[in-house]
Amino acid sequence: MRKALLLLLLLLSLPLYAREKKGPPISTRQVWLLYMDKIARPVIEPLADNKLKESMPMVLSKTIDNPGNRTKVAYLEAFARTLCGISPWLNLEGGDSAEVKLREQYRVWTLKAVANAVNPSAKDYMQWAGGQPLVDAAFFSLALVRSPWLWNDLDSKVQKQVVNALLQTRQTIPVYSNWILFSGMIEAFFCKYGMEYDPVRLEYGIREFSQHWYTGDGMFSDGMDFHFDYYNSYVIQPYLSNIMDAVGGRTKSFDWFRGKLDKITKRYAVIQERMINTDGSFPVYGRSIVYRTGAFHHLADMALRKQLPAQLSPAQVRDGLTAVIHRVLDAPDTFTDKGYLTIGLCGNQPDLADFYINTGSCYLAATIFLPLGLPANDEFWTAPTEAWSSVKIWNGQNFPADHAMDVK
Repeated sequence: MRKALLLLLLLLSLPLYAREKKGPPISTRQVWLLYMDKIARPVIEPLADNKLKESMPMVLSKTIDNPGNRTKVAYLEAFARTLCGISPWLNLEGGDSAEVKLREQYRVWTLKAVANAVNPSAKDYMQWAGGQPLVDAAFFSLALVRSPWLWNDLDSKVQKQVVNALLQTRQTIPVYSNWILFSGMIEAFFCKYGMEYDPVRLEYGIREFSQHWYTGDGMFSDGMDFHFDYYNSYVIQPYLSNIMDAVGGRTKSFDWFRGKLDKITKRYAVIQERMINTDGSFPVYGRSIVYRTGAFHHLADMALRKQLPAQLSPAQVRDGLTAVIHRVLDAPDTFTDKGYLTIGLCGNQPDLADFYINTGSCYLAATIFLPLGLPANDEFWTAPTEAWSSVKIWNGQNFPADHAMDVK
């Protein structure tokens, strides 16, 4: 009975265009593809046509610190963050005919988009030098790490331009916070694809988090002080995991941290899943909340990498994340009339924006779609509907208690 009610809830929460779709019932994977396309298309398609700067509206936080500079870097923010979320799907093969056709189109667009973003002669050439560009060059690097197809299918000229763009970031000294992982991710990209890399930038980030900034119970501080926000998910834990994976084929220097990191990331995945309320909402706290569904970057990444802890089934994570997608992205005024994200969490809420937020910043929301990089026949997609923890508990189901984790 509970499974039937959950399925009904999910069906009723489908966007109107999905509910009205003719033919067989739409699958959860097809729903995710619809939302992914809705988020990504307004960024990727015009960039492929060298028209993103013409097309994307520019909305800045009311408290923006540097309007001129934030406007210049906003396009890289939108592109890098979107690509970071869809890159595992671009790397995948197969699916039904509609998905294959959609992926083929995105592959064509993405190759052109990357070429324009790194070509100094293109109208949509992006700003790669400076503070904020370091952040989004790292998200771009993470996209390339997640998608060998993308890197390998760029022609050699574009590959050289990518390298030249990323090398500009070495001029920037990262803030002593999660930013040290941005420098590390760019070096991890170089390492993964057999280029010269700076091992100090890699070592620095991993050592600080592993030896100085772990606070306990599955969470790291963001620098010297602990901040109660979603940065363990937005950046810290996905970056640590993907840096370790990216360099593992070339150096064993960080193997001493793998066991501990595995325990930490699994514990934080449990915490994240329990944050999903029965209606798909989640606690609103901390900065950068307008990243919307990007708050679950870590949980989505753990699902993609098939590293979920034993107490979380892929099905309950899938259905919990599906509820988040609906609750957040179905809110009125989430998108402009041209399809771009507004600034907010549940609709257009500009007062939620921090001083560094602009239209492009919001596209970290795309990282919730990482599990689309799993094949359509993977358990994540094929397992029967299953309620997530909050639904089970608040429906009165007997359920195991939660306990803190100590890592020695």
